[in-house]
Amino acid sequence: MQTAAPDHLSDDAARWWRSVNREFQLEPHHLRLLTLACEAWDRGQQARAILDRDGLTYIDRFDAPKARPEVAVERDSRIAFARLLRELDLDLDGPTEPPRAPAITSNRGRSHAS
Repeated sequence: MQTAAPDHLSDDAARWWRSVNREFQLEPHHLRLLTLACEAWDRGQQARAILDRDGLTYIDRFDAPKARPEVAVERDSRIAFARLLRELDLDLDGPTEPPRAPAITSNRGRSHAS
């Protein structure tokens, strides 16, 4: 079993990687998912640092504001991180019942006020 976090992860991500690996018995494919989740976290944090420094937009050659590419990188990294966490399924206490869609009231047969 791999106990050392990959070297390329940030200190924060590596600490979390070791914590999860210590608390859960992970199969090799789970370790890959965990590593990918940490990489997604790191990439999102890198994009966030650039956005904090340079702002969300820049002015293009036509003098129009454009979203910085890091906005998409941060968004995509958040989505990837959330999906990978879901795939890892690390929650110990899940819901007791399967989630249900909210009830939708039917308006069939009801007359509409004019």
